[in-house]
Amino acid sequence: MAKTLSELLSSTFLFLFTLLFFATTLASAKSNGFSNILSPAKLGLKQEKLSHLHFYFHDIVSGQKPSAVRVASAAMTNKSETGFGAVVMVDDPLTVAPKRNSKLVGKAQGIYASAAQDEVGLLMVMNFAFTEGKYNGSSLSLLGRNTVFTTVREMPIVGGSGLFRFARGYAQAKTHTFDIKTGDAVVEYNVYVFHY
Repeated sequence: MAKTLSELLSSTFLFLFTLLFFATTLASAKSNGFSNILSPAKLGLKQEKLSHLHFYFHDIVSGQKPSAVRVASAAMTNKSETGFGAVVMVDDPLTVAPKRNSKLVGKAQGIYASAAQDEVGLLMVMNFAFTEGKYNGSSLSLLGRNTVFTTVREMPIVGGSGLFRFARGYAQAKTHTFDIKTGDAVVEYNVYVFHY
């Protein structure tokens, strides 16, 4: 028996409405699988803050107990004027003042590598792991380019942990002292980060 046009349109509409209803219900249902869309409030995230941190980075390559050690290099590295190809692992102290024995607020842990052939330009990949006050146990992750003979260098802060979850911002580095004989350096850092 043939359906009329009105019955056909009505049943098609009912089918599409039912399909849309189930698709909407499935999309809004809480997923227990690979990913979920969450409200920031469910993670306790409220107002975003902007923080400024100021500290000194002590890169010690000399002496009995260096905090920065070359772990790799290329055959041409020692012939290169820029040290191109050198990779250095660091566990550098971060202090409140330029003196090495001033109050320790954390460590810079990671690597820097000489990544430029025509100037001293480092690839910096490190975490600032803080040990002081309310930031104890929190960290910021830096990933950027450091042209060490530029007066002020700016590098991105790409993330963080603890009180710095969802962090983003930038770090400004300025050489405070550099000992040409030993290679040891003290670098002043000003870090500006948005975080929750």
